[in-house]
Amino acid sequence: MRLIQFENADGQRQVGVVVGAQVQVLHDARNTRELALAAIRAQHSLQEEVLLRGSEPGPDYATLLQQHKVLPPLDHEDPAHCLISGTGLTHLGSADTRDKMHQHDGEVEAGMTDTMRMFKWGVQGGKPVAGQVGAQPEWFYKGDGSIVVRPGADFPVPPFAEDAGEEPELTGLYVIGDDGQPYRIGFALGNEFSDHVMERRNYLYLAHSKLRCCSFGPELRVGELPRHLVGTSRIKRNGETIWEKEFLSGEDNMCHSLANLEFHHFKYAQFLRPGDVHVHYFGTATLSFADGVKTQPGDRFQISLDEFGAPLVNGIGESAQPLAIGQVRTL
Repeated sequence: MRLIQFENADGQRQVGVVVGAQVQVLHDARNTRELALAAIRAQHSLQEEVLLRGSEPGPDYATLLQQHKVLPPLDHEDPAHCLISGTGLTHLGSADTRDKMHQHDGEVEAGMTDTMRMFKWGVQGGKPVAGQVGAQPEWFYKGDGSIVVRPGADFPVPPFAEDAGEEPELTGLYVIGDDGQPYRIGFALGNEFSDHVMERRNYLYLAHSKLRCCSFGPELRVGELPRHLVGTSRIKRNGETIWEKEFLSGEDNMCHSLANLEFHHFKYAQFLRPGDVHVHYFGTATLSFADGVKTQPGDRFQISLDEFGAPLVNGIGESAQPLAIGQVRTL
């Protein structure tokens, strides 16, 4: 089952199930967060909740996408209660790209880089047996719900950015129940959009490089994640594909289990506030930046994976006006 959130002709929010070319509109469902909380309180699955609500034929899906009426598949009416985060060095093959970024002029300054050390910790202990805690992954914060760009829309680029690069990933989408228990409601395609030039200067700048907008969706895939997934990441410029590459995901292609990544996120009590939404990026091993691609305003990213329905498409917008120095005032 694949769900979307969208705006109807009157600008009202609705939730739909994607069935072929058409959207089946759910009865009495304003958003997926409330739908998930209702399922939690009723102690049954999200899919059961959807079936209980019932639906009726709705709009053409392709038209909604073309008109940019499709919203992110999970959000919170108060963006401050939606946390966007992620983990890196999680996929087999991801270390090579990152390791080269964190070397200087192709040379390792003092033996093995910290990037490669952390990756090896994941390979050795990222998939513990059930009930045991595995190696801790790299973790980063991106922002709250205010940084999320809807499918089809352009990414705003801050004036101080040195790069505007895509990261094709899967995201886990979560709602915290009334009792503080995290519930994964499904998965979505994601573009984690980062500043790789800034990160390359020094790996300690990674935290800065991640504070950019992002996008996920357009569809929420309900249920378990297939163990082996093969998708495609593309960049188009003036209608022509200038770069295209396959990317792999699913646990068979990762050095950490999903359960281990989820544990090391939700082990922090501040992430267990009832009603909050969490969007967590699981990492990638495929970047156009690693192949020397320099993106520019007007470029369009397309991330596709058959098991997730329609591709996630976003563009690069123009840079915003620069901020003034000394903007903080003393009261």
